[in-house]
Amino acid sequence: MPNKKALGILALAGVEPYVEKPDEEYMGSAQLEHFKKILDAWRIQLREEVDRTVSHMQDEAANFPDPVDRAAQEEEFSLELRTRDRERKLIKKIEKTLQLIEDDDFGFCNSCGIEIGIRRLEARPTADLCIECKTLAEIKERQMAG
Repeated sequence: MPNKKALGILALAGVEPYVEKPDEEYMGSAQLEHFKKILDAWRIQLREEVDRTVSHMQDEAANFPDPVDRAAQEEEFSLELRTRDRERKLIKKIEKTLQLIEDDDFGFCNSCGIEIGIRRLEARPTADLCIECKTLAEIKERQMAG
């Protein structure tokens, strides 16, 4: 059974998991195009969500006489705005990743320089650390917090 989360991003872009050809160069033009298509589709979907929220909030804005109703509406709007803020940050990260593709600097760990790997990048296209460096970073983060 395929990983549903990875499948979601791939399905959104209308692509299948990448099948490497024998002796294919890592992050050659075909692979870069594959990830560019995934990132572009993801960015478009997030931008549509932001647009939908703005129109939804404009449509739903009402002046409720009951303070409980007003508070419930404010809480709903607050949650939507926080979600959209996270999505805006993700859009910026996607755009940064697309620039890395343009600069031919995509798919390699920022910490140790090794290949991140096609499957990891399909699951998390904005990843900039290999799984080992990401695991170490998370361990250090937990130690600093604890």
